[in-house]
Amino acid sequence: AQYGTNVYNAAKIAADEINENGGFNGYKVEILDAGDDQGDPEKAVNAYNDLIDKGMQMLCGTVTSGSCIAVGAEAAEDTFLFTPSATALDCITAGTNEFRMCFTDPAQGTKSAQYIGEHSLATKVAVLYDSSADYNSGINDAFVAAAEENGLEIVADEAYTADSNTDFSVQLKKIKDSGAELLFLPNYYSDNALILQQAHDAGMDDMKKFGVDGMDGILGVENFDTSLAEGVMLLTPFSATGEDEATVKFVKAYGDANNGETPNQFAADAYDVLYAMQAAANDAGITPDMSNEDISAAMSASMLNITLDGLTGEAKWTEDGECDKAPKAYVIKDGVYASME
Repeated sequence: AQYGTNVYNAAKIAADEINENGGFNGYKVEILDAGDDQGDPEKAVNAYNDLIDKGMQMLCGTVTSGSCIAVGAEAAEDTFLFTPSATALDCITAGTNEFRMCFTDPAQGTKSAQYIGEHSLATKVAVLYDSSADYNSGINDAFVAAAEENGLEIVADEAYTADSNTDFSVQLKKIKDSGAELLFLPNYYSDNALILQQAHDAGMDDMKKFGVDGMDGILGVENFDTSLAEGVMLLTPFSATGEDEATVKFVKAYGDANNGETPNQFAADAYDVLYAMQAAANDAGITPDMSNEDISAAMSASMLNITLDGLTGEAKWTEDGECDKAPKAYVIKDGVYASME
């Protein structure tokens, strides 16, 4: 829910700003509704069809990969789809009208191995991941494949599954005994919170920890001792503590609209999606009376013409809908994300 509500709230903020500055090709953009798929592919398709019935012409979504794969099959060549955060390889392959703002799962694994190696963070690395989830295993597989060429030795490659994600003692003991200098955690924040707690209990505080964008949200986990995340590193495209003008402005706008809440990177991705949509709409010259199919074709062609200097970095897009931008690395320091650049 942290992901979905952040995407919806940020899209509304971006739409309001865009409407104050020319809209989509001179026309105001309306956020019709948010379809709650509850992370379930079948419910996602139902939500998509409901939004179509309400008059949706373009989709900012879906948020998670399984839902995006299901909805992508429905939207293929019919409705322009732009996911802020679905990372699985198969998410945007059903049609030429599907794009994403985030990195793929394998790209996150490869970029993490490169970053750890290039910055000499460790040479002996352990991994602990959920092998039953496409997101986690996709990142892990790419990370392991890229390790050797980046000077990393995988000394422990430990897995768990969704039905055994509460007790990591066996895996952590093997990791502790492996001589690993760094523990790579390509999991969502909820699992990582438990892993960090149990790693602390096992006396593993000196081992470095490194995650990817699923780690974002760790500081907001209920009843989690955030001091256990101190020093955790992660690749994520956005930090609400950034001091650049665009980030400061967005964080304030988000807080003002949502009772002082702080946006996460999924919010930043969604905000950038709306602005990329505006750039493509302006380039394509779309109008509200066009059919979804014609809007979709025009937007897809124009996506290849635009470059967005967004909250999550300078981005452009390839013909297969992938986003080309540089990763950003952060470390949790004094309870906030600090840039490692």
